[in-house]
Amino acid sequence: MALTLELVFLGISLLFLISIIANKFSERLGVPALLIFLIVGMLAGSEGPGGIPFDDPGVAQTIGVIALAYILFAGGFDTKWGEIRPVLWQGIALSTVGVLLTAACLGAFAVLVLGFSPLTGFLLGAVVSSTDAAAVFSVLRMARARLKGNLRPFLEFESGSNDPMAVFLTTGVIALILSPGTSGFALIPMFVQQMVVGGLFGYGMGKGIAFLINRLKLESEGLYPVLTLAMVLMTYGLTAAVGGNGFIAVYVSGLVMGNSVVVYKKSLIRFHDGIAWLMQIVMFLALGLLVFPSELVPVIVPGLLTAFFLILIARPIAVFITLLPWKMPVNEKALVSWVGLRGAVPIILATYPLVAGVPDAEMIFNVVFFIVLVSALVHGTSIPSVARWLGLAAPLQEKRKLSREFEVDPDTPSELLELVVPPDASAVGKQVVDLGLPKGTLIILMQKGDERFVPSGSTVIEADDTLLLLTTDDLAEDLRARFLGGEGRMDTPRSSE
Repeated sequence: MALTLELVFLGISLLFLISIIANKFSERLGVPALLIFLIVGMLAGSEGPGGIPFDDPGVAQTIGVIALAYILFAGGFDTKWGEIRPVLWQGIALSTVGVLLTAACLGAFAVLVLGFSPLTGFLLGAVVSSTDAAAVFSVLRMARARLKGNLRPFLEFESGSNDPMAVFLTTGVIALILSPGTSGFALIPMFVQQMVVGGLFGYGMGKGIAFLINRLKLESEGLYPVLTLAMVLMTYGLTAAVGGNGFIAVYVSGLVMGNSVVVYKKSLIRFHDGIAWLMQIVMFLALGLLVFPSELVPVIVPGLLTAFFLILIARPIAVFITLLPWKMPVNEKALVSWVGLRGAVPIILATYPLVAGVPDAEMIFNVVFFIVLVSALVHGTSIPSVARWLGLAAPLQEKRKLSREFEVDPDTPSELLELVVPPDASAVGKQVVDLGLPKGTLIILMQKGDERFVPSGSTVIEADDTLLLLTTDDLAEDLRARFLGGEGRMDTPRSSE
């Protein structure tokens, strides 16, 4: 049967539908989405039932770079600066020194156990040296994987900022392999340039995007997401063109923009969350298509050995040494060591040696793919259990029920405050008119059971009611005190993740 445009559309839509439905079941089973998407891609490939021929690492690499740019931007955009500020320097240390130590440890293992040459062994270590932002964001933002304190923002910041170091090490080692006699010290100025230029351009572009969104006053609200899509690609391309690292630039620009006053911010965050999921599906499907399952069989033993060395030895060594200057509890360091999810980034980086024609490139690619599969199975399914075992699992919090679709004008001091009334709150049993709400505060929506309505002054507050109040920053704590009274306590759910 001839391949027509209609059949192509049908095939693409089926792949997307299968991936989305499979992801729903993966959440219940505790399996990371990336594993599902990769398996769907492999089944759709030339050696699977789908029979789709795809063997172009260059195209896969391009798809991966574009997808990762949008995923990193979305991750930064939805990250609060106040959460990562306390762990900023630890995150930077782990995303640079930690990546280098991981690559060195794994490189030594590849030389001593797998019989690789020193440069080829270090290349393998460099390719899998960073944790994957898409995988970490996906797993840590599931309700069952909530962590105490600043661990989640710390791990997300590390995963979003350590890719540039891995890219630099990978491209640098490839250059050394293809140009014998070149000194490794020649790479240091390039590293400094990439990091500094990437960070500065990311900050500048983040401020610039926020300024444009607030000042352009476009006729249609639907054009603002299109504007940000264009600016993400511009940020990456412009930064890379002047010698900076595009990945760190898009992450920093998203972080800056997400912590600035921007119109339509909630709708933009939702839009880029959807784009990030779309990019994950496209990226993992493409990388799954690129793999020939029959070629993985010969690397099962070396792949398993390398994967477990990375999980149990290389990553913990890198984490504990890197975090020595900070007084972080041992159980937190242990959890950081365990959350070493490998995903799309190592597979994308594994295409670099293939495209460059490096010796043993196919062996490296297959071993890396096998490492990612093992990491997804081991890390992705066990993080909640390990967190509970180490005493670092946070209690589950309700998602916001009422404030998802409400937006507050960023040019005003107003704020939405959503509260769930606990049974011991002093407000229970009182009418709204008797609550003594400060001037300028309104209960704009209320939920009792499954019923949502705008309360009147005679509405009685009961336990487990959800209230949505319009107030200001300076009144938020006073409002909590008025509702709580005595020793009562009222939970404030975090935003839906």
